[in-house]
Amino acid sequence: MKLIALSGSLRRASVNTLLLRAAAGLAPQGVSLDVRTLHGIPLYDGDVEAEQGIPAAVTTLREALRAADGVLIATPEYNNSIPGVLKNGLDWLSRPSGEGARLFGGKPVAVIGATPGGFGTVQAQDAMLSVLRAFGCDCWFGGRLMVSHAPAAFDADGRLVDDKLAAQLGGFVAGFAAHVQRGSR
Repeated sequence: MKLIALSGSLRRASVNTLLLRAAAGLAPQGVSLDVRTLHGIPLYDGDVEAEQGIPAAVTTLREALRAADGVLIATPEYNNSIPGVLKNGLDWLSRPSGEGARLFGGKPVAVIGATPGGFGTVQAQDAMLSVLRAFGCDCWFGGRLMVSHAPAAFDADGRLVDDKLAAQLGGFVAGFAAHVQRGSR
């Protein structure tokens, strides 16, 4: 089973990207998590789309998503919602009109998130539902993972050192993989 793990942050030391890398290492046997970011995707501009078409970075990500059995999105929480870079990337992936439903329609998707703050990513994950609903995703609600004070969970080399979080993350990935497997029968 091949899952795309999409980070909603561009930071080099993003705790969301680190969380996805840790998830890749905790995935059950037979499940691969291909960690991707939104680097190289410009701000959406309908004029650019009309004049130059879909950017290469969007096309590359779209092809990977199309080939994946499911998608795990890790979102930070900025101002009680999803970050602009994540929404922008999803907006580009939805172009031309209707492409979001063709790409994501019926595809299993799960959302996790990490933040340095104390409230996790509750509101960002809830805000993601509006976008995912518009795409017609098969959203997995069998688990919820919101990591507060996330930098403390990783060492200076970006390795997950919080055993409790590692167990939760491993269980989450296994649960999502089981959901994806059930849907592919």
